[in-house]
Formats: sequence, C-alpha cells, structure tokens
Amino acid sequence: MNIIDIAKLSGVSKSTVSRFLNNGYVSEESRNKIQRVIDETGFVPSAHGKILRTKKTDLIGVILPKISSETISKIVGGISEEISKHGYNIILGNTDLNIEKEIEYLNIFKNRNVDGIIFVATIITDKHLQIIKDIKVPIVIVGQYIDGYPCVYHSDYEAAYEMTEYLIKQGHNKIAYIGATDDDISAGLNRKNGYIDCLKNKNLTYYKEIIRVGDFSQAAGYNHAKNLLENNNDIDAIFCATYNMALGAMEYAKESNINIPNKISICAIGDSKISNLISPKLTTVQYYYEKSGIDSAKILMDIISSTVDSSDVKSIKLGYNLQIRESVK
Repeated sequence: MNIIDIAKLSGVSKSTVSRFLNNGYVSEESRNKIQRVIDETGFVPSAHGKILRTKKTDLIGVILPKISSETISKIVGGISEEISKHGYNIILGNTDLNIEKEIEYLNIFKNRNVDGIIFVATIITDKHLQIIKDIKVPIVIVGQYIDGYPCVYHSDYEAAYEMTEYLIKQGHNKIAYIGATDDDISAGLNRKNGYIDCLKNKNLTYYKEIIRVGDFSQAAGYNHAKNLLENNNDIDAIFCATYNMALGAMEYAKESNINIPNKISICAIGDSKISNLISPKLTTVQYYYEKSGIDSAKILMDIISSTVDSSDVKSIKLGYNLQIRESVK
C-alpha cells in the first residue's frame, strides 16, 4: 500500500494525498475520503517517505564530551525534556573527551539527515570551527562561547573570581589552584583568570608555582594536591576547577591526615550530589546544567521552526550560586 493506492481507493489525486499526509490544505470532502481509506487499510506512512516529502527527520544530533559524567547527564536531561515536547528524538555522540571523535561526530551529523545539532563543547580548535562553518543545519553550542553562533555557557570567570574572593574573606592568603588546560577557554582559561585577577585585585601575591593544570579527573586532583602540599607547607587553601579534582584533593588530604578545613580548605566549581554527602561537605559553585540543556534545545527548536533566524539569536550566559559548606574554614 502506497500513496498511489490510497489515491485510487479514495478517488482523489496523488498530490492531494501527499498534501494530506504533509498537513497541507485539502478540502474537507477529500480529507474524509482519504482518512476513511487509511482507517480501513491500516496504512502507515513510512519514515523514509516522510523524510523525502518534508525534508525533516525529527532527529537532533547531540555531541557530548563524556556521557558518564553527572554534569553531562543533567545537560542531556534538559535537552531531552525540551525537544520531546516538539516531537524530536536525540542521537547521542559520546566522544570521551577525544577531540578527534568530536570532529568525527561533527562530520557525521553534517552529512547525515539530522534537523539540528547541539554541541556540548570543551576545546574548540580551528578544525572544529571550519566544520561548524560548513554545517548547513542549525547548531547550538553549550559550555563555550563562539562568536557568530548561538551559545549557552556559564559565568566561569565571575564564578572563579567570587569563589577566590570568598576564600580571601575567610582569611586565606596562599591559595593554590588546580585547573584545566587553557585550550578549554571556559573551564580552563576563564576560571584561572578569575582566580588570578581576584588575587591581584586584593593585593595578594600570585604564585605561578602553586598553579597546576590537569584533566578533569579525581586522579589529577589527588596527584596535584600531593605535589602541592608536599612542596609548599604554607598553602592554606586549594581551589579546584572541577568537583572531581576537589574530590581527589580531599582524598589525598585525608590519607595524609591533613585536616579539612582546619589545616587546608578545599573548594571547587561545579556542584554534585556527592558534594553534599562526603565529609566534610564540599564548598562549590553550583551551575545550572539542566537549564543549559533546556535553553539550548529551546534555541534550536526556535531556529528549526523558523521562529527566529540563527544570526539573530542572542547567546545565553547563565548565572551560578555559591554553595557554602564545611570544606572551607
């Protein structure tokens, strides 16, 4: 059974059936005839046929840095919640923080029938930018800011500045920092600069030798905290760019019988359920990850539905909230 058969049985033209299936204008009489034949025959339009007719797949490609991350699961939850309201489904591309995989998925979605792309980004290279420029479907960036594209990102500089300021107000004056690579503009460069600028503005000495760079892992936090505290006995606080790093730093301190927060204060950017369950409870900056997913999906749906042009969309910079707990004295 196909459109031609439906047209013959209904006594209408093939183009009329096509308009009916695509929600175009059809007279009430013809609509009733076609619907009656569909009901009697159990005809179901094929997904492939729908794609050919409408040029739409109802699929959104979502590229993620690490699907197992609690942070990423919140973002995906927000995306899924919003796009499901519009009848769309998600195809996930998990890259495991591998830049080459990100490039691969951008190419896959560029050449595959998806109606739009949400890219949860970490490091943006020239190769990324070239492929993004060549993508013909709407794309929204989450977690980084790229000029000329709709983005949903966090107040990384401001959050790091305020957390450093809080540590200083609590009486800390030699604050070590465990961060990410500067290639990651948001989590790496912007957070580090917020920390450094606050120290300078508060007339505190900025020590390059107590800044460390690692990946986002707990192991990185552990190893850098070990190195810092074994070689600098006057450090009174460690500020970590991610909560995983902070968990590692706390693990080392506990193993070494370094009391938190009496001997060393530890804090981080990025909140987690774990932050409120461990002892002592971790002081963090809370980001609105689920909202970033919802907002990015809303922007994408608006562009796809032609409510707005992508060039007219303003990027969204989300706020944050300091969660003051027990790990900072």
